[in-house]
Amino acid sequence: MNSRNFKQPFKLYRITFSRIIGLTLVIGALTRIILLFNEQTEVSFSLVDWVRIFILGAVNDAALAVIAACFLWLMFVVFSDHKYKKPWGYGIWALFGLALGYVTCFNTVFDEYGSVVPQIVSGLLLYKFISFGLRLWIPSVRVKWRAVQFYATFFLYVLFIFLNAFSEVVFWSEFGVRYNFIAVDYLIYTNEVIGNIFESYPIIPLAGLLVLISVLATWLLVRKQEISFASIPSFRIKAGGSVVYVLLFIFSCFLLGFNMRFQQTGNVYVNELQANGIHRFYLAFWNNELAYKEFYVTLPDAQAEQILQETVHSGERNLQIISDSLPEQHKNIVLITIESMSASYLKHYGNGDKLTPTLDQLTNESLVFNQLFATGNRTVRGLEAVTLCLPPSPGESIVKRPNNGNLFSTGKLLKDKGYIVQFLYGGDSYFDNMEAFFSGNSYEIIDAKTFSKDEITFKNIWGVCDEDMYNKAIQVFNQDAATGKPFFGHIMTVSNHRPFTYPEGKIDIPANAKSRKGGVKYTDYAIGKFLEMAKQEPWFENTLFVITADHCASSAGKTEIPLDKYHIPAMIYAPGYIQPQQENTLVSQIDILPTVFGLLHFSYDSYFYGQDIFSENYRSRALSATYQNLGYWEGDVFTVLSPVRRVEQYRVKASEDWNYELLPLQQVDSILLRRSIAHYQTESIHGN
Repeated sequence: MNSRNFKQPFKLYRITFSRIIGLTLVIGALTRIILLFNEQTEVSFSLVDWVRIFILGAVNDAALAVIAACFLWLMFVVFSDHKYKKPWGYGIWALFGLALGYVTCFNTVFDEYGSVVPQIVSGLLLYKFISFGLRLWIPSVRVKWRAVQFYATFFLYVLFIFLNAFSEVVFWSEFGVRYNFIAVDYLIYTNEVIGNIFESYPIIPLAGLLVLISVLATWLLVRKQEISFASIPSFRIKAGGSVVYVLLFIFSCFLLGFNMRFQQTGNVYVNELQANGIHRFYLAFWNNELAYKEFYVTLPDAQAEQILQETVHSGERNLQIISDSLPEQHKNIVLITIESMSASYLKHYGNGDKLTPTLDQLTNESLVFNQLFATGNRTVRGLEAVTLCLPPSPGESIVKRPNNGNLFSTGKLLKDKGYIVQFLYGGDSYFDNMEAFFSGNSYEIIDAKTFSKDEITFKNIWGVCDEDMYNKAIQVFNQDAATGKPFFGHIMTVSNHRPFTYPEGKIDIPANAKSRKGGVKYTDYAIGKFLEMAKQEPWFENTLFVITADHCASSAGKTEIPLDKYHIPAMIYAPGYIQPQQENTLVSQIDILPTVFGLLHFSYDSYFYGQDIFSENYRSRALSATYQNLGYWEGDVFTVLSPVRRVEQYRVKASEDWNYELLPLQQVDSILLRRSIAHYQTESIHGN
């Protein structure tokens, strides 16, 4: 075999490697251009910003492509006939068989990511078991198999590049950022996410188009290569190629880390557009827990405790003795947290599309909190806020953390006062760890598993439609009322979520439109039907209905925490007990239930950070955060605490149309900074 034949596989892989990097750069640039024209993006960039977006963006893409080429390098290294010789061939084949049997027949770590993941892993192992066995026992197929494997691997690289670009555009359209912590959560709940994708998009024709484009691109990129898969590169060539690749791999990792410093400008869009989505996904995956003291600016613990105690009038461990001179009113409480309901969808806050006639009517009949802000941009954050009444912790929500049972919660408080405490959810409550969290904190779970077939008229991947959930709730509350005990029912809706499907004929937006406006309007319609049914029941007059949202529909904006994307509706409806009122005080989502308890004249020992806004000790403020940026708003100053002990403060300029502009402050307000730190640092120390 001549030297040309020995070198040919190395040349082949070198050319393949360079073409994958080139394709990555082209598709990366096109993706950035598409994202620039997305409705979520606000384009107002300087020349330096444009350079960062496209030049540094290209560097990030190239570095990621080098790292991702590790599978090509691995193919090059194992390009050999030696592995088929005795006894190695039999041992390798046996290992594939044992691994296949183990993953298929036993519960493994892959099962924690949903039933789809172990099926995929089993399929890959089955392929390796069969393909290696054929090559082991039939040597004549080895050369052809190498050719097929090479072309298939190259095709999969090309397909992944196009698929990732499409996914990033879809994700940006939903959240206005590259992959982040939300994408990591979606990876865990594969059944719901894949089902949601199939119900939201014409996935079969789109997948067919992506495959066709990838096949064409693969042919164009490799068609002129003269390839001989019979030649095997020598150990010396493999070693030399490996040294070169490993050095490039290390340098690429360094570049990705180094370029992170350029992704901390004051414009979030610039930061996100220059970043590489896969790299952002990797960072979110590994930084799902952020220890406050390791990453954020701190105070001495004793000083932080003292500031908190002075701010909220509490004692050690934030203990507050809540005492009311009037008798407690043990009225029923129905809490509805609406999926993705921004305040901006209501006519009351300036929307002209007439999407929420029920909620708009209720704003005239309820105690309405006009300036109430969500703690986060995920459902688990909203559930955490109304259940634990705590500031949002950095990293993962408490709802999804281990050892999150037996906490001081609204459920525990109400159960101690003799209430029946229930969490009602139209989907499977295993999603986002809701089942473990609520059942571990004094709640009875009523979810999709408790519905009989005749109770379901419509469902999608997220669960039964809101009407079915409310019909079930009426049955449950009737049973509760029959016991003579007061009840607390927390209902989490699902219909206002992509794919935005709902029963046909209920509203004037066709169900097959799959539009967000349709989801909002149907959700509002279902609430109206629920209240109509509730008014027919004897327990209605003795019930407070608390209606709010878990978070807004979108969290995209120029700043890390765009306040108008955290503004949610909140109202307490109880005809004959709560007088209609427009409350314009700045309020946090964590204050909702403590305020309800105040209206019912409850006396109790509290560890909540949330407070009754009508208490004489109440200090008006709001706490809103992403998974790593922690915001504290008091007066007209908004403080943001970020990792690497970064601090930023803004002047909040509110307009009459409920928009909130953040103007950077040149001089830090040290008093408000210390209060911000005190809230988040003490929560990280003792939480509940």
